[in-house]
Amino acid sequence: MDKGYGNALMGGIRAARGRYVAMGDADDSYDFTTLGPFLEELRDGADLVMGNRFQGGIAEGAMPPLHRYLGNPVLSFVGRLFFGSKIGDFHCGLRAFNKESIMRLGLQTGGMEFASEMVVKATLAKYDIREVPTTLSPDGRTRAPHLNTWRDGWRHLRFLLLYSPRWLFLIPGLVFMTLGLIAGIALSFGPVRVGEIAFDVDTLVGAGAAMVIGFQSVVFALLTKVYAMQEGFLPRDPRVERLLAWWSLERGLVLGGLLALLGLV
Repeated sequence: MDKGYGNALMGGIRAARGRYVAMGDADDSYDFTTLGPFLEELRDGADLVMGNRFQGGIAEGAMPPLHRYLGNPVLSFVGRLFFGSKIGDFHCGLRAFNKESIMRLGLQTGGMEFASEMVVKATLAKYDIREVPTTLSPDGRTRAPHLNTWRDGWRHLRFLLLYSPRWLFLIPGLVFMTLGLIAGIALSFGPVRVGEIAFDVDTLVGAGAAMVIGFQSVVFALLTKVYAMQEGFLPRDPRVERLLAWWSLERGLVLGGLLALLGLV
């Protein structure tokens, strides 16, 4: 039996016999008698209904200040920015969903990042996702929680980055290429002085390196996107499919030759 938060939940979801499944931390921090609104949203057609602790209320001592004011808000913001999600609390432990819809997502992570994976994949699949305000109370455990702030926070952030080639590779690559191009053009006319500091040939070498690194990052973003689409990690993107349909060896050789000529000039 595989250990971990995500593995435990997937085992329970597979074993569930009902049409709808509700999940929540069994440590007295959530009130399961308030699941009525969740069920109403599911019956109204929602695929996934998330609780939002920041809307419903967090009791004193229920959430560490680092999680409340930094960890959860930052990771939820990153999730909204990267994937266009409207969910305000990515990591709320109380949620309910249509079992069939969630099983179609092919959730794979076995750790705490399972909470993010469910929201991200449901968003990418264009599911009907809704939020219901919920409350969070201090837990009633007699032992320390398994959650590790920095380790599990990094696992959530790593997952969000790996599922977004645009923000991990494409945008940084375009920024590097733009900065390298601007610096290269400026230095092609001679040294550039800012006060007593002169930018010359050494800076031009750095600008060239930035161009190369940026270009490779952009290409890697495309390759990562194609691989993720083929393996089913990310949904199919019509823009990428059109580009692949247009691309050929001959066109690649022509484009590469033109870029080489442009670089020589």
